[in-house]
Parts: sequence; structure tokens; C-alpha cells
Amino acid sequence: MRLSAGERIGTYAVLGVFTVMALYPLVAILVTALQSEVVGGGGIHWENFATAWTQARFGSYLWSSVIVSACVVVLSVVLSVLAAYAFGTMSFRGRDVLFYLLLLGLTVPGEAIVVPLYYDLRDLGMTDTYWALILPQVAQSVAFGAFWLRTYFRSTSRSIVEAARIDGAGHWLTLWRVLVPMGRPALVTLVVLVFMWTWNEFLLARVMITSEAYRTAPLGLQFFSGRATTSVPLLAAASVLVALPVVVVYLFLQRHFIKGMIDGSVKG
Repeated sequence: MRLSAGERIGTYAVLGVFTVMALYPLVAILVTALQSEVVGGGGIHWENFATAWTQARFGSYLWSSVIVSACVVVLSVVLSVLAAYAFGTMSFRGRDVLFYLLLLGLTVPGEAIVVPLYYDLRDLGMTDTYWALILPQVAQSVAFGAFWLRTYFRSTSRSIVEAARIDGAGHWLTLWRVLVPMGRPALVTLVVLVFMWTWNEFLLARVMITSEAYRTAPLGLQFFSGRATTSVPLLAAASVLVALPVVVVYLFLQRHFIKGMIDGSVKG
């Protein structure tokens, strides 16, 4: 069905409005980050990023975020693949019950469990460690990952799996040598989503972490805002530094991410 000229103009106008609405906050904070700290000062001040990096000690905070995010992404993706493969291709007693029980993790907000989770981890001696940030986020991400990838495994052609079995491949080889490479877009989408959620996590880090050595970037930004409340450009520059890794990862993987989202919506 072809659109008329008026319909195309209306479509582009709506898309243009939403594009401006989405980009305006990003442009505004970037412009603010390049302004002078002195009221009325002109020019572009790239040194604000270096100043914010030094004063806020973002090198240590970003490294903590990289460690936590990398561990969460790797563990979540591996466990999600295994769980989704079992739920999507195998038949066993209680499969549907277990799957929907796993999905209950998506319905419980993190704010509701963070306090009892703190006391549980404190009794285990795990608060103020990387594990206090990694394990809860892995548990939350696996619930979504199993749900996301189960759709892909259920939609996979059975003839491909049967051909692999005829060639002598067991479940392990069929999964990692055949199905996982074919599902790269879905996996990349999961990687981007889990990385974004983990990188931006603030509440868990605020509750579990007291030592500066384990502060993540969002938590470090919150402490820096308390020391630099009079310098809006420095706060904006620090915010850009915290958000930049997510933007870079998305731009680098955007083709697979968009393809995975489209395939997931069509197959689901």
C-alpha cells in the first residue's frame, strides 16, 4: 500500500517532532558541558571533561562499572542461553510451570527487594564487594534473557536441529555450534540491553557499596554532584562521561541490535 504525498508529509512531521524531543535533552546537556564555568564566559571549553574526570576520580569509578557490567553480561547471557534452550526445545515435566515461575522475577520491582537483599548479603559477608552488585543483577537479567531467547529457540527450524543430530551432534554442540551463531542478532540485543541496565544501575550500588574503591560510575556521579553543585558545566561534563560508554556500545552494535528487536517482535 503506497502512501499519498499528504500522508508521507504527516508521517515525516510526526517522526521529526519525536526526533527533536529525543535529541533535545542530549544536545542540551552536551552544550552545557562545553560552556564556561564563569558566568558570561564564551567559547567552547573541552577542558571541562578533563577537570570533571580528575576531580571526580572517574577513572576508578568507570573501571568498577566495567568490571561489574562485563561480569553481569557474560554470566547473564550464558545462563540465559542455557535456560532458554531448555525451555524452548526440550520437553520435561514441569517445564511451563518453571518457566512462568522464572518470569515472576520480571514482575517484582528491585525497590521492593533491595532492603531484604541487603541483609541477606550482609549475613553472607558479601556487602561492599563486587559480588553484591553482580549476583543480584545476574538473577534479574536471566529472567528476561530466558524469556527473550526462548522465542528464538522455539521458532528455529526443527530440520536444522534434526540435521545436526543426524551428524552426531548432541545438545551441547547443537546449541553452541548451530543455534547460537544463527541467533546472533537476538544475542546482541540481549547483550546491549543487559549492559545498559547494569551500567545505569544506581539503587543497588547506593545500598550495597560503602567503600569508594567499589563505587560505580552512576554512584560516583551522585557523590560528585554533592561536591560540585555550583558548577553546572562540570556536572554536565561528568554526566556525559558516565553516559558515553552506553552510547558507544549501542552505536557499535546498533545494526544487530535493531535486527534483533525487529526479529523478536515479528516472531513473538
